[in-house]
Amino acid sequence: MKPGPLHRLGTTDGAVRPSGAGPFPERLGVSATSPREPLAVIAAGPAGAGRTNVLAALLELDAAMLTTLAGSWLVVRHALQPTRAAFVPGYRQSHSYRVDLPTVGPALARPPRRVELNLPEPLLKHFAVVDTPDTATMGPAGERILLDAVGRAGALLFVIAADQSFSSAELDLLAEIAGTPVRVFFAVTPGTGGSPTIDPAAVDACRAALLAAVPGLADARWFPIINGEAADLKRAMVAWAADEGLCRASGEPPELPGTHGRVPVVADPGAWSEQLDRQSRAAAQRIRQCLALELAKVHLRVVQDVLFGGGCAGLPQLVDREMEALSLLATAQCDHAVRVLVDDIAGRLFGGPLAAGVRQRIYQAVAWSMPEHTAGPELERVLLITSTAGVAGLSGAAAIDALSTYPGPARSEVLPPVAVALSGGGGAVGWLLAALAYSGEQRPGCGPGLGPARPARDRTGTVPRGCPPFRGDPHFARHGAVRCCRTRHPARLTARRGTRSAAPTGCPRALPEGGPAFRFLGSADPVARWGAWRLHRLHRSRLRPPMRCRLRTGRG
Repeated sequence: MKPGPLHRLGTTDGAVRPSGAGPFPERLGVSATSPREPLAVIAAGPAGAGRTNVLAALLELDAAMLTTLAGSWLVVRHALQPTRAAFVPGYRQSHSYRVDLPTVGPALARPPRRVELNLPEPLLKHFAVVDTPDTATMGPAGERILLDAVGRAGALLFVIAADQSFSSAELDLLAEIAGTPVRVFFAVTPGTGGSPTIDPAAVDACRAALLAAVPGLADARWFPIINGEAADLKRAMVAWAADEGLCRASGEPPELPGTHGRVPVVADPGAWSEQLDRQSRAAAQRIRQCLALELAKVHLRVVQDVLFGGGCAGLPQLVDREMEALSLLATAQCDHAVRVLVDDIAGRLFGGPLAAGVRQRIYQAVAWSMPEHTAGPELERVLLITSTAGVAGLSGAAAIDALSTYPGPARSEVLPPVAVALSGGGGAVGWLLAALAYSGEQRPGCGPGLGPARPARDRTGTVPRGCPPFRGDPHFARHGAVRCCRTRHPARLTARRGTRSAAPTGCPRALPEGGPAFRFLGSADPVARWGAWRLHRLHRSRLRPPMRCRLRTGRG
């Protein structure tokens, strides 16, 4: 028998696996499935579709055991001993809860990002089950987080009622999943109409409406859930888990090619260190520019939500979701840049493409030596946004793990993940303002309920440009009172400093009689609207061209 060709040193079969860097991730989408990721089915859907009851029927549990706080993800896994733990940003350790009583436990400064429930259920041996918030409350940032988690988990269970229709945001979400390796299951429930049965014509109409907008989901299976019977859905999921588990196990061998042995190096690699420095600086500049654009988009979405959405009540959760999506995007961009740098420079040093085992050895060596050559704070830390617009740091892998809505396996990348969240204090301040929202009754120092009101007028009797006409806004009332004091009663400028002098006649609102400024907050929603209006005016003033400013002020 004639022997085959000798393989290159450093590989076991001569095969060189690509790094999988791909294009630069400018936005967060469906992530690639890793063989090391555990199998999971992520449940999503609109409110009122009975998603919790469907999951309870799958796991043969009481639906009350699957309840969690609004905005938090629920991760149900298999374990011999039942446990429940909440992971809150800003803490290194989880908070334990009773399994049978989800609402009984320690008081938290803010809602957790995820709650892990470990149960000895047989179905959980095949895959984990993850419940998400309602699709209507996610927003653009929550949808990006869901897409990233679905790509890593492998399957999506979309629960919808027979009397409901898909929203535009849900169709966009499903359109991004279509065409990817993610398996999609649809569960149809009777809904809240009171009928225990499901009309097959309604299911066909719902499926036809979906396929008209997303034809890539023609192979997705639909399962009606009547009287809590989910046996067909359970069998289909178990069959998917068996096939997917086999594919993932065969995708990465236990021993990667090039894990052991010496690797030859070229004699004259050239000025590779200067090239590495130039490429790293260019990659860092590109990531900074992309994150700056994303922060501008986040600012716009927050202002729009405060003005036209949920107002101040949902502001803490909105900011927290935006920071989580921004953290995932920054982590993906940094990982991509490192892969490109390692492939280019190591390929130049070794004279060719790298084997998977050699690349992994380089990652481990660089990650192990980075803390020794990095000055300043630790790289493995969490950035917490406080209520005073500051940033607090918390180091440790456990603190980073508390920020994940859907945790994954141990990272094999060079850099630690980017982790930014809203601190407990910042969230508490936001929820306190939301709790102080004006409900219509008269409060001390405030007028009657919210309603149409005339904005403050200046000396000429015209409405000030850009002034928000909101009754119940203490800042607006104070702004109008001070303006009136300046123009009509100059001696009463002490009203600006919050003294007990009453506002003059003709002012739109009177200042409260004594007490701290926190007492007459009135409505938190107008306060947030006023702040957004001020930020918008400041942003416009900064964007004025220099010639326009020179013509107005006479200065450059």
